Amino acid sequence: MNTTQSLNLFNKAHLHIPGGVNSPVRAFKSVGGNPIFMQSASGAYLTDVDGNNYVDYINSWGPMILGHCQKEVVDAMIEKVKTAISFGTPTELETQMAELIKLMVPNVDLIRLVSSGTEACMSALRLARGYTGKNKFIKFAGCYHGHADAFLVKAGSGLATFNIQTVPGVTVGVSNDTLTAPYNNLEAVKKLFAENPNEIAAIILEPVAGNMGCILPEEGYVEGLRKLCDEHKAVLIFDEVMTGFRLAQGGAQEKLKVNADLVCYGKVIGGGMPVGAFGGKKEIMECIAPVGKVYQAGTLSGNPVAVTAGFTTLSILKNNPQIYSDLEATGNLLKQQLHEVLTAKGIVHTINHMGSMISVHFGEHKVKDFETASQCDIPLFNKFFHHMLNEGIYLPPSAYESWFFSMALGENEIAKTIDAVKKF
Repeated sequence: MNTTQSLNLFNKAHLHIPGGVNSPVRAFKSVGGNPIFMQSASGAYLTDVDGNNYVDYINSWGPMILGHCQKEVVDAMIEKVKTAISFGTPTELETQMAELIKLMVPNVDLIRLVSSGTEACMSALRLARGYTGKNKFIKFAGCYHGHADAFLVKAGSGLATFNIQTVPGVTVGVSNDTLTAPYNNLEAVKKLFAENPNEIAAIILEPVAGNMGCILPEEGYVEGLRKLCDEHKAVLIFDEVMTGFRLAQGGAQEKLKVNADLVCYGKVIGGGMPVGAFGGKKEIMECIAPVGKVYQAGTLSGNPVAVTAGFTTLSILKNNPQIYSDLEATGNLLKQQLHEVLTAKGIVHTINHMGSMISVHFGEHKVKDFETASQCDIPLFNKFFHHMLNEGIYLPPSAYESWFFSMALGENEIAKTIDAVKKF
C-alpha cells in the first residue's frame, strides 16, 4: 500500500506541531510506523490522501454512530451555517437539545452543555466537590476521563500507550486527592472509603470502560458502587463520553440498570462536532453558576452548528430505536467470525463486546481490568494492527483502545475484515 503523501505530510507537520499530531495516540508510537493522513470519509469508510480506502473501526473514536457524512446530519449543519456560526448568547436549540437528552435519559433533571468530554468530566468533578464539601475522589486504573490534572493518575488509554506513569505539571497536591482502585474490584473501593472517612466526594468511572480495550463491569460491581456512594454520601459519576447514546438511548445507565447522580457526555452527543455535556439530579446541578456558587463557563458552549449536528444525530437515534439492536447483532456477528478465524489459526485471544464497542486481546485469560489488559501480547497486537491496515482495515493504533463501529458497517465490510484476518 502506497502512503507516500501521508509520510510527506507527517514530516511537514513535525515542523509546526509537537510530534506532528494534535492528539498523542494518533502518532502511532505504540504500534510503530507513521500515521495515515485522511482526506475524506463516507459511511463505513475512510479515504487517505494517497487514495487508499479503509473500513473504519475508530469512527472518530466513537462519535460517528450513524456512519460518516450521514445525509440528514450534513444537511442540517449546512442549513444552520447559513444563519449563524456562533452567537455567544442563548438559543432555543440549546433548550431543545436539553429536552431531547432528558427524554432519552429519564434520570437527568438538568443538563449543561460544554465543548468536550474532558470539559464535562472536569466540571462534573468540581460540581461533586462543591456539592459535598469534600475534596477526594475515587477513579479506576485504566479509566481515562480526559486530560484534566486530577484525572491523569493511572489513566490508561494514551498514557498507557506511551507508558507515562507520572505526568509532569500535575502537582502532588492534586495527585493526593485522587484515589485509585482496580476496575471491577469492589473490595478495594470499600477499603478506600474506610481509610478516608468523610473525605470522598465522588466516584467517577466508565461504566463500560473503553480506554484499556472494551472492558465490561462484572455482575454486581456497578450496583455495589451505587450502594457505597449512598452509604458514604458521595456522588456517583458515570463518564459516558464513550457509552452515552452509543450502547442504548439511555446509555450504560439503561443497559446496566443503574442510575448515576451525574453523567458526563461527549462524542455521539456532538455527532462528530465538539460537544460535551454533564447533567443529573436537580439538587446537585443547581449548585452550578449562575444558580449556585460552583463556577463553570464556556464561550462556545451550545455552539449552534455543533449542537445542530448533535441534536440531529440524537433525534435519529431517538426515532429509530432498532438501531441499537441492529448494532448489537452486527457486533455479535463480528465477534463470532473473529473468534472462529483466530481459533482456526491457533491464535490465543479474548474478545470483549457490548453493543457497538468491541476489542480483541491476544491472551487466554479474562480481560477485566487494566492489569489483565496489559498482560496480553501487545507486540502481537501491533503486528496485527499493521497487517490489518495494509489490508484496508483501520483499527485503533493502540491495544488499549476499544474499537467502535457504526450502523453503516454491513456484511460486506465484515466479510472484508474477516478476509483480512484470515491472511494474518
